[in-house]
Amino acid sequence: MNSFTSYLILGLQHILNIQAIDHLLFILSITCVYRIFDIKKLLYLITAFTLGHSVTLGLATLKWISANPTWIEFLIPCTILFSAIGNLYFKENKLKQKTLPWGNYALVAGFGLIHGLGFSNYLQSLLGKEQSLLAPLFAFNIGLEIGQIFVVATILAVSTFLLEVFKSKLRHYVLVISGLIIGLVLPMILERWPL
Repeated sequence: MNSFTSYLILGLQHILNIQAIDHLLFILSITCVYRIFDIKKLLYLITAFTLGHSVTLGLATLKWISANPTWIEFLIPCTILFSAIGNLYFKENKLKQKTLPWGNYALVAGFGLIHGLGFSNYLQSLLGKEQSLLAPLFAFNIGLEIGQIFVVATILAVSTFLLEVFKSKLRHYVLVISGLIIGLVLPMILERWPL
């Protein structure tokens, strides 16, 4: 197995791992408001997140920027909390719009910047012996993106199944999922409180 494939698999494994619970909860928080027929809007949103975290992951791994890891680990669950609380104000008629406001993409990309800094410490430890960082960094990001798409597809499949079988309203589903996310993320925020 070549180095590119190894890093691609590492990126995939990193996202499809229970230790990436904060990243998975964030994806769930932005995915739970969509139905399967909203896949295009959702993929654009996920891509904005990926671009954000790829930028800071790359810059931090190349040591062009640095951030206090304690604050980053604290801010990551804050982004999840903010997204989940935003879902509490969800209205189904907003999904009928053909495109999302640019502010939504910018906000999710900004959250991606924070999540990318969180991944950078992990990736820096893996890249210690590599002569060139760009190919492994690119492969790792591709693996992360494939993993994210798998997670999004799984969430959409499960939510579609639940909504169709139980004939639930999307708003009720979003409120339950967002409430669960808030309940899981509040202890993370308290544990990671930096002061």
